[in-house]
Amino acid sequence: MQVFTTAEAAAALFQATITFGLAFLFGFLYRQSRKAHFLWWSVAFGLYGLGLGAIVSFLLTATWAFLYAHQVIVGWTALALLYAALVFERQLPWRPQHLWFLVFPVIWAYFAIFGLDNFALAAGTTVVLLSVTTVWTGWVFWRYRAGTGSSAALFLAITLGLWALHHLDYPFLRARGAWNPWGYFVDALFVLATGIGILLLVLEEFQEGLKTLAALSADLGPGSSESLGTLLQRPLGLRGVRGAGVLRAGPSGPEFVRGSGVAERWGDQLPSRVVAVAASVFGTGDSVLEGRPGADPAAPAFLAGIPLGVVGGLPMALVVAGDVAAAFAVLDQSILAAVGAQIGAGLHKAELSRALEQRRLELERLSVRMIQQHEEQRRRIGRELHDETAQVFSALKMQLGSVREVVPEALAPRFDRLLELVDIGSGSIRNVAEDLRPALLDDLGLIPALGALVADFQEWSGVAVDLVIQDGAPPRAGPAAELAMFRAVQEGLANVARHAQAATVRVSLSRREGIICLTIDDDGIGMAPAEFNHPGGRPGRSGLFGMQKRIEILGGRVALAARLPSGLSLAIELPEVP
Repeated sequence: MQVFTTAEAAAALFQATITFGLAFLFGFLYRQSRKAHFLWWSVAFGLYGLGLGAIVSFLLTATWAFLYAHQVIVGWTALALLYAALVFERQLPWRPQHLWFLVFPVIWAYFAIFGLDNFALAAGTTVVLLSVTTVWTGWVFWRYRAGTGSSAALFLAITLGLWALHHLDYPFLRARGAWNPWGYFVDALFVLATGIGILLLVLEEFQEGLKTLAALSADLGPGSSESLGTLLQRPLGLRGVRGAGVLRAGPSGPEFVRGSGVAERWGDQLPSRVVAVAASVFGTGDSVLEGRPGADPAAPAFLAGIPLGVVGGLPMALVVAGDVAAAFAVLDQSILAAVGAQIGAGLHKAELSRALEQRRLELERLSVRMIQQHEEQRRRIGRELHDETAQVFSALKMQLGSVREVVPEALAPRFDRLLELVDIGSGSIRNVAEDLRPALLDDLGLIPALGALVADFQEWSGVAVDLVIQDGAPPRAGPAAELAMFRAVQEGLANVARHAQAATVRVSLSRREGIICLTIDDDGIGMAPAEFNHPGGRPGRSGLFGMQKRIEILGGRVALAARLPSGLSLAIELPEVP
């Protein structure tokens, strides 16, 4: 047996310090996150350190029990590293049958140490077993890298592959003292490189977790019917994610609401795994991560269920399907619960916004119908006044004129007064009928109707009005738009007469790139700036508010602005008829 030198002791102590340091680090990470792979990496490096202590004890005392313990612990170390890698990659759960793997190194080491007389053969078989397990662990990380593109997994796969080759030199070099104490330093280098690779992998995992948070917790657009669709598209940008679906708790079990990616097909028939994950989320209120890698190559290996809280009166859950678990495995229950609550609140907000938008559309349709009915009523009343009442007054005037010719001369002044009153009443009826529905607008169009309106306004108000029709040609506007512009000028001039105290008014009609522009400018006292964006917000401005709604319904807009040095400008824009 070789002599254990001081240099070897120092090298072994150095390697043990690194190994136990990594065991402590991963134990600390497990305590903070409660992720199983951290626990198993801590166990693996802790066992590796104990194995170092056992071989050093053997070299110092030549007690074969220490060598046997070393062989057993080395086997357990290799299995723990492999299992930790599988837990990270596949979220492999612990099962009682896994205990049989712990029994194997105990039996094999006993056979190798006490059953074989040849030391090289005994050590060689154990080293081959160790190398095969190390290569297998490296293959797990290589497979993970192939599915995710992880550079840290590639680094680990290469490191473990080289470490497996390094294991093979033990029976031929290190056991004969050829590498002492450098063999310990090389082993320490591989231990350190493996620990660094795992930490890099963990950092990648945390970055993926942060990316998951950013993707899932971004604000949903208020009032958009695509809010749910937007939410379901976000997970598809995560590493290895193939689809996402939202489910709600129904009376007979989880019900499909909407999906993206592979989850779009869940609407035909919910897979039993999806039902189980969603039922677990609804039952416990916690997030769920379920994995069956390799069971069905066509199906996603992992399903992550996240509770969204109560939306629309029913509990809802987001189920994400993917080929790797890293995007969700890093996030603990509290983080996923917070993310789910935020998403649920966003969906609830979107639901309320959709309901509000629906109500707004209903009110808008009601406003359109009311305006249409109002105009129809005005048209009917105007027609009745013009066609019936005006004719009655005309007939009355004819009858009075006939009677006037035969009555005594003393009664003639009274009949003249009656005829005068009939003319006044007939004129009033014509004015009212014209206000209700201007005949010129129906017969000749917008511009002649505006001319008549302006002339009439100047006559009774005494305010000078300048009507400017730019570009020479009338705008291309439908009957509804022409009526809206006529009513706007009618209301605008009436407001000038009531409130503006103006001396002059300019009414301008023009066209610009498919837009009809109508402006009414006065030189009066103006309006407070706070009221510019709310034309109907002040008592007595209901006419302006009605004008605004009428124009907006037709796709236009109304704006108020102050004029310098005084006055107010009312601007109206409406799209032309194609």
